[in-house]
Amino acid sequence: MSELERVAIIGLGSMGLGMARSLIRAGHPVSGCDISAGALDSLTASGGQAFSTPAEAAKDADIVVVVVVNAAQTETVLYGAGGAVAAMKPGSVIISSATVAPAEAKSFAARALERDVRYLDAPISGGSVKADAGKLTVMASGAPEAFAAAKPALDAMAETVYTLGDDVGIGSSFKIVNQLLAGVHIAAACEAITFAKSLDLDISKVFEVISKSAGNSWMFENRIPHVLAGDYTPHSAVSIFTKDLGIVSDLGRKQKFPLPIASAALQLFVMTEAAGMGRDDDSSVARLLAQIAGLELPGMEKGD
Repeated sequence: MSELERVAIIGLGSMGLGMARSLIRAGHPVSGCDISAGALDSLTASGGQAFSTPAEAAKDADIVVVVVVNAAQTETVLYGAGGAVAAMKPGSVIISSATVAPAEAKSFAARALERDVRYLDAPISGGSVKADAGKLTVMASGAPEAFAAAKPALDAMAETVYTLGDDVGIGSSFKIVNQLLAGVHIAAACEAITFAKSLDLDISKVFEVISKSAGNSWMFENRIPHVLAGDYTPHSAVSIFTKDLGIVSDLGRKQKFPLPIASAALQLFVMTEAAGMGRDDDSSVARLLAQIAGLELPGMEKGD
């Protein structure tokens, strides 16, 4: 049997490292790059090959998966000094999974095409657990040949891949809608559990009841256990939503579309980041509200 496609993962955070492990389990030779020495060690321990620059990781790869935080980082790892695109083979493909504005995705794709590199606009959803299990949801758009080239990696990393159109930017637009809802749901969940605390309710019991009632949401069920445990280790950081809801706000303003609920949620994340919790789990919005109200949640000392 011939060797499976070589895949490079640029960005080995909680999502990227899980995606790399899923690819390795599927038999793909995997290289990777990250600024964290610990992340590179984890990749090596999982059977991948670690490199110090995107170009080194991408050399000889058939598929390059970019799993960084934002458009600025995507620009740097693709087109900056030591960037991946200059080292990629003609006909290879980029799977770009950062949440970026649609116009930025279009720009990245056009520049890749100049070097005969295909580009799939492919934001992801599902969190670190699903990334590690190869069960992500991918919202993808791009040319048919980009989908075809990316398919072996997508099959290993994702449970569901939505083919949303031939135009780069559509996938990013879908992800922005998702992030609007995700951010609002996290903010609402944190507000609800902290409000319950203010009513002197047993918040563990509140979680049990609400998670089986009409007020439940995926985010309530996923994030409130972090609050109950007092564990704000970042599975998804507050700063992710100051960025993503910021993109939502920018697009709404450009289109003259009102976004009152998303705007309120954005301000809660901005306030939480301003309070020094930007790198903590996004459920830290509950801690911010508790601080404002003078309440004590698990893991907090009175007045924190």
